[in-house]
Amino acid sequence: MDILIVEDEREIAQLINSCLSREGFACHHAYDGITALQQAQTIQPDLIILDLMLPQLDGLEVCSRIRNQGMTKDPYILMLTAKGEELDRIIGLSTGADDYLVKPFSPRELVARVRALLRRSLRHEKQSQIYETSHFILNLDEHIATRKLENQPQEELDLTALEFNLLSAFISYPGKVWSREQLIDKLWGADFFGDERVVDTHIRRLRKKIEPNPAQPSFVKTVVGVGYKFEDN
Repeated sequence: MDILIVEDEREIAQLINSCLSREGFACHHAYDGITALQQAQTIQPDLIILDLMLPQLDGLEVCSRIRNQGMTKDPYILMLTAKGEELDRIIGLSTGADDYLVKPFSPRELVARVRALLRRSLRHEKQSQIYETSHFILNLDEHIATRKLENQPQEELDLTALEFNLLSAFISYPGKVWSREQLIDKLWGADFFGDERVVDTHIRRLRKKIEPNPAQPSFVKTVVGVGYKFEDN
């Protein structure tokens, strides 16, 4: 699998490269935010290790642009920073990072985090099944999601792999109230290391793509103090 290392401190970048190359990963490098965006489009990596403090564009802006520009692959993003404050973690996760690692870190922990993130994509077994509700059709075999709103033409939704699996989980259990912990276990499994609030970030992103009005969701409802549920009567 391809990993893009975005780190302006070359000694740290070389350390990360050495650790991951020994594990059999193909590593690529970028030392500033602009180059990182160009490399991400060219390489289409499976995972990006992204430093928060970068020249030209900081890691938060790089992460946000990667999530919004529609890449062929939807790479996992592991954000690195020397800052350990909770606010920085929340901001990083809100821009679309999947996990967060504070410097200094041990090479063993870095490798464990990378392997855990990459295993997530291997946990979803292929299913030959189609789910259909009043407004949605999900073809799990072909990985196609379609929305059919009243008085509007049917449209294929542009969902990332994670967003598709999240919508699939909701539609396959209509009316079920999911806690953050249950959604993490369903989508990522027991190897998840990150902050559980990353679920809220992906819910917001999914709502922007499927809801007629994301500010007043009709389909993915919040159950205060519990979690989320899907309704489509």
